[in-house]
Amino acid sequence: MITAVELASLLCSRLCHDLLSPVGALTNGIELLADERDPEMRARCMDLLADSARASAARLKYFRLAFGAAGGFGETIDAREAKAAIEDLFCRDGRIALDWMLEQDIGRTPLKVLMNLALIAGEALVRGGRMSIAAERAGLQTEIVVRAEGPRFALDPALRHALENDLTDVAVIAPRAAPAVLVRTLARENGGAVLVSHPQEPALLFGAMIGPPVG
Repeated sequence: MITAVELASLLCSRLCHDLLSPVGALTNGIELLADERDPEMRARCMDLLADSARASAARLKYFRLAFGAAGGFGETIDAREAKAAIEDLFCRDGRIALDWMLEQDIGRTPLKVLMNLALIAGEALVRGGRMSIAAERAGLQTEIVVRAEGPRFALDPALRHALENDLTDVAVIAPRAAPAVLVRTLARENGGAVLVSHPQEPALLFGAMIGPPVG
């Protein structure tokens, strides 16, 4: 199994990769604004800066819940916070619609599994579509279902492999697969399991069962 330090390194690489584009756009926008004198072009620069700032904030908010220790170390996290983060990242432009079937608060570990599965599903909807998310407690376990459907969806084979297998060599794991590795690791450490629909199915479906920590 990969170590906690190796997993943390993968997650940091993924976070930096995803923030590079909007932060780079901010830098470019500021440089253009400093040299531009035309009012119309300055207005376009300001729009660029605003869009890049919103994108950066949305990703940071999302990654804080998906990768970090958001909400402290209490038992549960407000489900509304997770919903807002998903909507900000994937639904603001109208390309992806969200069906949210989770009203109760959710434990920190199930929340991370949910947020990372939603991240994978949302990015798989390359032409937009609909994402449905549900979670329910059943005794000491939490059942999570994430479904993505649209005109075209594409699950990276590296992510599918990481969801379905316990990987041991961090050198062959791409940072883009870090969310899948985290889901698999959390499920294994909490006596759970992760299921992924067959590639030929008409929709992409993830299922996860998360229980109390093992050992």
